[in-house]
Amino acid sequence: MDLGLQELEAAINHWRARKPAQGAEFVLSAEVNALARVYALMIFHRRSSIPFDSLEPFAQQLVRAWRDQSTHA
Repeated sequence: MDLGLQELEAAINHWRARKPAQGAEFVLSAEVNALARVYALMIFHRRSSIPFDSLEPFAQQLVRAWRDQSTHA
């Protein structure tokens, strides 16, 4: 199963709403940072999707949690 760029953007926005940036430096949460790293690499490599299994386990967990929440909303 692939993870598309638009789906990743939606997951990032979900986690940004749940865990907003903190402090005067606006430090990203660990959740947003993990997904933003994937997003940056996809943009850099001009990929519109990537295999879900290629994500680090923490990023996979975050996307799964977002998907579960979005299907039950």
